[in-house]
Amino acid sequence: MDTLTPRGRTVVLLTCCLSVVVAGLDTTIANVALPSIRQSLNAPVSGLQWVVDAYVLVIACLLLLAGSVADRFGRRRVFQAGLGVFSLGSLLCGLAPSLGALVAFRALQAVGGAMLNPVAMSIIATTFTEPEERARAVGTWGAVAGLGGACGPVLGGLLVSGLGWRSIFWVNVPIGLLAIALTRRFVPESRAARGKRFDPLGQLLIVTFLGPVTAAVIEGPRHGWTSPLIVGLFVLAAGSAAGLVVTESRRAEPLVDVRVFRSPAFSGAALIALAALTAVGGFLFLNTLYLQETRGYSALHAGLLTIPMAAAGAVCAVVSGRVVAARGARLPLVLAGLLLAVGAGLLAGAGPGTAVGYLVLAYLLFGAGFGLVGTPMTTAALAGLPRDQAGVAGAIASTCRQTGGAIGVAVCGSLVASGAGAATAWAVLAGCGVATVLLGVASTGRRARAEYSDRHPQVMDVAE
Repeated sequence: MDTLTPRGRTVVLLTCCLSVVVAGLDTTIANVALPSIRQSLNAPVSGLQWVVDAYVLVIACLLLLAGSVADRFGRRRVFQAGLGVFSLGSLLCGLAPSLGALVAFRALQAVGGAMLNPVAMSIIATTFTEPEERARAVGTWGAVAGLGGACGPVLGGLLVSGLGWRSIFWVNVPIGLLAIALTRRFVPESRAARGKRFDPLGQLLIVTFLGPVTAAVIEGPRHGWTSPLIVGLFVLAAGSAAGLVVTESRRAEPLVDVRVFRSPAFSGAALIALAALTAVGGFLFLNTLYLQETRGYSALHAGLLTIPMAAAGAVCAVVSGRVVAARGARLPLVLAGLLLAVGAGLLAGAGPGTAVGYLVLAYLLFGAGFGLVGTPMTTAALAGLPRDQAGVAGAIASTCRQTGGAIGVAVCGSLVASGAGAATAWAVLAGCGVATVLLGVASTGRRARAEYSDRHPQVMDVAE
């Protein structure tokens, strides 16, 4: 990797950013098209739910496997395969003749999507080896990720209104093909120095932990949290989590070394990802309901109004990378949590006649918080495992993001559906911001840094 020229490293970063653009867009863009999909395919509400949920479930279950496979067989090879599968799935989604076919093709999309973000992060980690350079690269990558996801509603509104709902999937195909060409030409191959043995039991336990948890938090509001189905899913997940800890602790080459979670720095990064992305996932859900149902805006109008949030997130992600390189992770984590809490708190008091300027201020603050939090929690996750396991570290970070987003949507949807009201849901999201502050302080203190250094002396600590 060190033989790459500065221009070559820039092209590698650009290629990784293209992958996160398509993955980020696909997370948010489909929501805008749901009414059109329902009309075109005669889909019930539950069917529309699975158009979104099939993607989240499959990605959450396969992220760790994708990172491990990339470390073993080559990150460029797996990255290219992911781009190809994702592009094929996108093409087929746009051609889907029925709801069942669309859900199946969304799952295929997710198989490719699971190979994109974690492997892209591991490529960045192995390409940019200097701490300051890596922090800036991750900051740029995070800015593009945030901008791609936030622009989804705007682009989706334009495409659906102009070309129909199928175009939201077809737009991924040319971007994916361009990324494949750039990867083949510019991204050097990298892999772990010694590939680990496959861990089928560990992978099965991860699937039976993350799959039921994700399904339960998604389906809980509809079936009831005390229903046999939801209780059974949580019981299965708890049993799988316990089995994962026991079996992985005893393996010589586990899929995930659960002992790294004893490190305050690493476990703190994972919990911060859960808390922060719970806030973000809940925000996107609640804000869509507020703008389109309470205020009566169109999908395009609602998307345009959130542009300040996307812009603030993109700018602050770049700033965060520089701050992490110069000052460490504590300052951006604390500021991020405070901004997330204040932004969500302001929206708790929003009503049908709230001034647009008030909303823009809340969006700017929340977007700035989201932009600031990405780099320190990502670099901490990457640093929490040896560089040989960079793919697994990236996969853990992405898994926490996916799980947090699903929890945010499920909890906020449950609160609104149960009659607790949107204000209560916004307060919960503000609490997630406060949790980010507390976790940021706890996971970056002197004791945490010292313990981290003792346990992982071979890892360059960029998460001070």
